[in-house]
Amino acid sequence: MPRYEFRCRACGDTFEVNRPMAEAGEPASCPQGHADTVKLLSTVAVTGRGGAGPIGGSPAPAGGGCCGGACGC
Repeated sequence: MPRYEFRCRACGDTFEVNRPMAEAGEPASCPQGHADTVKLLSTVAVTGRGGAGPIGGSPAPAGGGCCGGACGC
């Protein structure tokens, strides 16, 4: 489930809310009970196996040139 970050305008607290994407634009109350909050723009981090080939497949052939370096071009 996506996590959205909010900031309370009353107390300045920053907090996160887990909710379905269909409810992304809904208001969120501050954990301190304040209703005046704003949703923050968050960055997305995608992690994985850096430099690896496709999952479940074989890695890309090493070498250079148009045919993987076998012809010496």
